[in-house]
Amino acid sequence: MIEFIIGTSLAASAGLNAWMPLFLLGLADRLLPAMELPSSWSWLSSDLSLWILGGLLLLEIVADKIPALDSVNDVIQSILRPASGGIAFGAGSGAQTIAVDDPAAFFTDNTWVPVVVGIVIALIVHIVKASAHVAANTVTGGLAAPVLSTAEDGASFALAAAAIIVPVVAAVLLVGLVVVVILGLRRLARRRRENNSGHSAGRVST
Repeated sequence: MIEFIIGTSLAASAGLNAWMPLFLLGLADRLLPAMELPSSWSWLSSDLSLWILGGLLLLEIVADKIPALDSVNDVIQSILRPASGGIAFGAGSGAQTIAVDDPAAFFTDNTWVPVVVGIVIALIVHIVKASAHVAANTVTGGLAAPVLSTAEDGASFALAAAAIIVPVVAAVLLVGLVVVVILGLRRLARRRRENNSGHSAGRVST
């Protein structure tokens, strides 16, 4: 159960920011004595991987806050975020941490399953994120992009860090993320309906 929470949190984090969980996993493997990635994912903590992941992370953080460019970035990330989610789920759920001392017991006979699960989770989160950006940009003329993106980066970092250090907190954050997403989408849908009603009324009066 703990392994599934860790993997799900990391995959959801990747759905918000492709590189955040991979970068944090690599750093944790390098810096935290209690954290050890499976041998098949140990490349995440190499010097080259950390530099590349750090650069890509910074690039996505910046691009996602520029109106119009954030939509282009979301299209590009439609492949990268799910792929990152698969890697993050597989690496995180199979890692030895403070909360997991026998990672080999998780999906022992089907090592491909965590990767597929991670891809699906990250893809769902990515679709919701991209849809929210389009709706927010439409309603606010792009002004909401930096604020929304900053909140998403914070959520991505919190999910990934909690998954690695305190999985129980990550589970709470996951529930909170679902609630926020549902409320946010409802609010955006309501504003869009109000704007459409206003435009329709304007045409009629004209």
